[in-house]
Amino acid sequence: MTQHYTPAPASNSPSQDAPATKTEHASDGKNPVPTTVEPKIAHGWLHTARFLTTAPQLEHLPALDTPEIAFVGRSNAGKSTCINTLTQQKRLAFASKTPGRTQSINLFSLGKQGVTDAVLADLPGYGYAAVPREAKLRWQRVMGNYLMTRENLTGVVLLIDPRLGMTELDEILLDVIRPRVQAGLKFLVLLTKSDKLSRSEAAKALSIARLQSGGGEAMLFSALKKQGLDEVAQLLWKWSHEPIKKAKVEQTDADTYLDQEPEPESLD
Repeated sequence: MTQHYTPAPASNSPSQDAPATKTEHASDGKNPVPTTVEPKIAHGWLHTARFLTTAPQLEHLPALDTPEIAFVGRSNAGKSTCINTLTQQKRLAFASKTPGRTQSINLFSLGKQGVTDAVLADLPGYGYAAVPREAKLRWQRVMGNYLMTRENLTGVVLLIDPRLGMTELDEILLDVIRPRVQAGLKFLVLLTKSDKLSRSEAAKALSIARLQSGGGEAMLFSALKKQGLDEVAQLLWKWSHEPIKKAKVEQTDADTYLDQEPEPESLD
């Protein structure tokens, strides 16, 4: 059964507890668009994250009208740790002891009082050499088609270990979503484990990532040192509270996301 979620209606009466936000008006001069929010508001919103559903195939994903933000990246790039740190929940996103074992798209809903006003999508990690080729190709196709055709997809966060930089598989994924990014899809390259870099190395990695982001954004992130938490939380809140601009999606074959040679395991 198709599921639809409706954001909680905004109250017309002022409240002393209302979020501290700055707004600008849309081009029609009618609908205010949030442009920034205090970090504590963004963190409180992310802390409401709860498991929604898991889907081993695209047809098992519920049809949603709410903004959806996908987290993607190579196995062992720190994706589960990043999601758990942002939501302040230790076991929300499951981090397998064997990278590449997660073979489902997991959705987590966000919103207070049980009302879903945004969704986080945790996609399987890719590029782990030990995963059987058949399973690897199947999931590369599923992920490619998800990124190209998911209608309510609002933003994509690509997590990269800066010590490895953007690999060939990351570049292929970027090529897959480039048309949607050009059409308005939000995109962030998140350099995880940045605490393992010196200041000069971090600055260089960030500069390169900005050039490679294809019109998106790039940020440094460290779950250990809590670096970048406020900035990422604020950005995700902004993405989720702007009016959804549904970019045109086309049913394109994901063959360009297939048949890549296995790469070495990511660094710990």
